[in-house]
Amino acid sequence: MERVNEFQRALVQLRRQNPEKVAAILDFIRKVEEKGALDVKTKELIALAAGIVRHCEWCIAYHVKGARDAGASKDEILEAAWVAVMMDGTPGLAHLVPVLQAMEDFIVE
Repeated sequence: MERVNEFQRALVQLRRQNPEKVAAILDFIRKVEEKGALDVKTKELIALAAGIVRHCEWCIAYHVKGARDAGASKDEILEAAWVAVMMDGTPGLAHLVPVLQAMEDFIVE
């Protein structure tokens, strides 16, 4: 939860300093994240895997929450995470730590 809050606080600060740039990137993100040929849940799981491979703890937390909000189960989130580990190796395995933390923060089962 803290990583998501950190990211949101940073966006507020950046929006004050660079409103046009932040608006443009957020508009792009909204357009990519909306349902298209892929549903939102699938897109969030892909983004989660990409966040793991890129070793971005903020992305991991944000997309675990997004996947959960889009209806992904704990098992689906973990499976996407394991696909990332398959592609990234042991650094990806280490980034299952923030996945597990985000799941603890956002998933009540």
